[in-house]
Formats: sequence, structure tokens, C-alpha cells
Amino acid sequence: MELTDLKVFLRIAEEGNITRAAEQLGYVQSNVTARIKKLENELGVPLFNRHSNGVTLTEKGATLRDYACSILNLSEEAIRSVQETPYPSGCLTIGVVDTVHCGYFIQSLSDYQNMYPDVSLSLLTGSSAELISQVLNYQLDGAFVTGSLPPKVVAEYVDQDEVKLLTKSKEQPFPDLATTKWAVAPSGCPFRSTLEKWLLSEGIPLTRMIEVSSLETQLGIVRSGLAATLLPSSVLSGECANMGSYSIPEAYRHSTTSLIRRNDRFRNKAFSAFAELVKVNFEIKEHL
Repeated sequence: MELTDLKVFLRIAEEGNITRAAEQLGYVQSNVTARIKKLENELGVPLFNRHSNGVTLTEKGATLRDYACSILNLSEEAIRSVQETPYPSGCLTIGVVDTVHCGYFIQSLSDYQNMYPDVSLSLLTGSSAELISQVLNYQLDGAFVTGSLPPKVVAEYVDQDEVKLLTKSKEQPFPDLATTKWAVAPSGCPFRSTLEKWLLSEGIPLTRMIEVSSLETQLGIVRSGLAATLLPSSVLSGECANMGSYSIPEAYRHSTTSLIRRNDRFRNKAFSAFAELVKVNFEIKEHL
């Protein structure tokens, strides 16, 4: 069983089509087909169900997919470990949810780039669920996410924040929950889930809402007076400093943002240095 065979197998499993997989890999289709037949003969089981629209994994194929991912990721990790320099360098890709406190986060990025100019830093945004999946799939070195964490990741740093009900201005009274329209993120956002649970505890379904995927747009809608929202108090800076903010029941009031990584044996120096700098900057924030 060769690593190249596993890469071919995974690409076919991802594409669900041998022809498309061959095109993506830059191989002729007969070569790809031969590799899969060789792999199936070695293992003594079929890995794919063939049908007119392409292929799907068999039960044994799905089992091999999980192992193949681990094997290939470990091989890449071995290369990174052997080739790593004595100082932080190379590429570092970090995921970020919109609700990470912008001021201290940007300061951390600026400090990091000044301290470690040999690191090429890339940032990707997304929901917590998307970012966690990308960390586990080795697409990200780490990520800032909110809410609960799966067992396969490690939190390098955890920041506590208070969730607030936000409105247009401080002059507004606490809104009537039954008649309020809400600006919310798409399903899967922990703050939307918190809002739904809180409203349901009051006997109010979350039906009057404007769904937006951008935090900036969400806050803009609230500042315009079209809707209210539920977000961590750390967003109340800059243009949002004068928004109305109200405490909500204790059971729904607390939020955590975590800087996570995979639970691997190998930790590259670029990420370790980034995590240490984030801890320092956020600890400074706590003492201000």
C-alpha cells in the first residue's frame, strides 16, 4: 500500500467520480482505475460501489478513508517536524470567527508579524463548526472558535465574555421580546442558539428575524434600529460603543472563545509562538 494509492483513493472518495478525480490529480483515467483495482486486490475487499453516476464508498471503503486521512496527515506531519527550523518560520494559517474581539486580535497579529517576519500568516473566516472541521482536516493550524469543543482539539487559550442583548442606542428601554425583530447569523451560530433557547424558555419562538452571514452587516442592522441581537459584549467598541446593551438571564449569559489546535504530538514553532503571544495580549486586556 503506497501513499500515492491512498491519495488517489481519497480524491475519488471526495469527487465520487473516477474521471473527475483523474482530472484533478493530472492522471490518465486508466492509471487511476488500475491503482484502485490494485488497492482492492491487496486488501481483498471492494472499496467502491460502481454505478452510472459515479462511485460511492462501501462500508469497508469508508473505514479505509478514515485511516487513509490519518496516515497521510501523519506523513505530512513527519515532514514538517523534520524540516522545521529552530525558530518560527514557514506558513501559519489561522481561522477566526467574526465575534473575536477585533482590537486585541489585530494587535496580536501586528505584534506577531513584527516579532516573526519569517512566518507567512494567513487568516480564514467562518463559523465555529466550519473552522473546527478545517482544523481537524489539517486545513488550518489553529482557530478562534466559540462554544463547546470536540475531544480531538486542544484549547490553547480560553477567553470568557458576557452575552448581551444589543439594540440601537442606550436611550432605548429593554425591548419587548414578543414583538422584537432579531438580526441573527445562520443556523449553527452559538449566539443564535442561545437566543432561541432563551426565547423558548419565555414561550416565544424565534420567527421574527433577519438572517445575515456577516457580523458587520448584523451590527449595522441593529445600529439602524431594524432589529436587536444577542452577541458578546466584546463587540461594543468603535462604532458600536454607543449601542444599547442589556443583561440577559444568567443561564444564557456566558460565552467562551477558544484558540484551538489539533491534539497532535507535533506542534510547530510558528503556532506555539502565536498562541503564547495571544495569551499575553489577552491577559493585558484583562488587567486594563
